Amino acid sequence: MKGNSERVPGKNLKHFNGQPLFHHVLSSLQNCELIDEVIINTDSAEIEKSASLFSKVKIHHRPDEICGDFVSMNDVIAFDLNHSDGDIYIQTHSTNPLLTSSTILEAIEQFKEASDKDSLFSVTKLQTRLYWKDGKPVNHNPEELIRTQDLPPVFEENSNIFIFTKESFTNAGNKRIGLKPMMFEMDKLEAIDIDEPQDFVLAEAIQKLNLVK
Repeated sequence: MKGNSERVPGKNLKHFNGQPLFHHVLSSLQNCELIDEVIINTDSAEIEKSASLFSKVKIHHRPDEICGDFVSMNDVIAFDLNHSDGDIYIQTHSTNPLLTSSTILEAIEQFKEASDKDSLFSVTKLQTRLYWKDGKPVNHNPEELIRTQDLPPVFEENSNIFIFTKESFTNAGNKRIGLKPMMFEMDKLEAIDIDEPQDFVLAEAIQKLNLVK
């Protein structure tokens, strides 16, 4: 969790319906009964101080070599795995303020039940007419104008939940999505990810209207 953000300045500490943005997902993690510890990897003393309000939090101070906007998240994860001990890891982001404890719990339980899978990542289903940059259709035949609800769905990685183990991370070449992953479908409202200023406004409105249970 960086202290700085290019597209939404000070995003992680920016107030979201009365609380710092990252407190929302942190509350969901804190209240999930299957989570024993929450690791925050940060370069910000202010974030560290604010996070101390949560009893499950452990801070990893981000070293200079993995600081900056162009560092791969997998490099940050590798650092955290090397400095922690757990059987199953779940990664989410401060930019997922509507993610609920119940959804996190369900994802962990599904992963634990899937003995043939080594990792899990959350997705949002899309059933709409998609096109490549050159205008070619992705998931439909323009000659057959069928209803969008009858199109074969495609799935967007929504960056809300990644579940993996140290073994699956290593086997996949230091990647959070392993060699035998499973997808976990989420509601599109709950899965909103704040990348741009308009996402912040939209997510706040969704929460104020209590549209995610």
